[in-house]
Amino acid sequence: MKNALTVDLEDYFHVSAYSGKVRREEWDSYPSRVAENTDRLLDLLAENNCLATFFVLGWVAEKKPEIVGRVAAAGHEIACHSLLHRKIFDLTPQEFREDTHRAKAVIEDATGKKVVGYRAPSFSVTRESSWALDILAEQGFQYDSSVFPVRHPSYGIPDAPRTPYWINTPSGRILEFPMPTLAIGSMRSPIGGGAYLRFLPYSYTRWAIRHLNQHEEFPVCVKDGWKPLGAGAALFWFARDGGQTQKAGQRHGILPFGHLDFRDGAWRGTTLGAGCQPPQCFS
Repeated sequence: MKNALTVDLEDYFHVSAYSGKVRREEWDSYPSRVAENTDRLLDLLAENNCLATFFVLGWVAEKKPEIVGRVAAAGHEIACHSLLHRKIFDLTPQEFREDTHRAKAVIEDATGKKVVGYRAPSFSVTRESSWALDILAEQGFQYDSSVFPVRHPSYGIPDAPRTPYWINTPSGRILEFPMPTLAIGSMRSPIGGGAYLRFLPYSYTRWAIRHLNQHEEFPVCVKDGWKPLGAGAALFWFARDGGQTQKAGQRHGILPFGHLDFRDGAWRGTTLGAGCQPPQCFS
C-alpha cells in the first residue's frame, strides 16, 4: 500500500505555541531557518525517490517565493497552510475568507500552479469551526487535511470518520483526509502528530502504521512536531522507506524518529492531489 507524505512548510517562529510570545509584526526580525532546512529535506526526499505534498504558509510564499518555487520544481505538490498561521476558530468567517484567499493567491503566484489542498494551523477545523469547509470549497479547494478525529482540549472532532471521506457544503463537496488514529475499544489513540510523535516510542508508531496499512487498509498521516530549533518543514502524511532513509535522516537530523522503514510501496505521485484516484476506502 502506498502512503502519502506531507510537510507543513513554515518557520519555527510561526507555530501556534509561540503566538502569545512572538508577535507577527516581529516575524521579520527573527533569523529564518526555513530555506536551509527545506533544502535539506528536498535533498533527503530526492535521495529516496520520494514526492510529497507541501502545505505552504502564505507568509513564506510571500517573503521567500524562491523556496516554494524550488519545492514545486522538484515535482512536489504545493498546497495551502493559511496566510498567517492563525487558528480558524479565532477568526470570523470573513477574516478566514480573506486570509485564505490571499494565501492561495501568493502561493499560486510563487509556483504558477493551481492550489487545491488546504491544512489548517493546529488542526483548527473543529465542530464549531466547520463552517470553514464551505469557504474552502467556495475558494476552489478540493481537499482538506485538518480534522483530527480525537478528543483533545485544543482541537479535534472525536466522532469524525477515521478514514478519508467526502463532506458536502453549500459551495460543493470537499474531500477530508483526517489524521490517523487507532481504534481501541470505544477510544481512539493518535498515531502521530507533534507531541505524540515525540513522546511515544517509535516502535509504537512503526507498529501502528503497519497495523493500519495491513489490517485496516488505509494510508497513514504522521505529524513531525515543530522544534524550537526550527524544523522548517514539519508535517508528514507518509511514507515508505527508501533503503538509505535511516542514514540520511540521521545525517541531516530532519527525521526525529530515525528512519522510515516502510517498504511496501514506492511513492510515485501526490495521493492527496485532485488528479489521483482515491483508494476504495475514500468513498
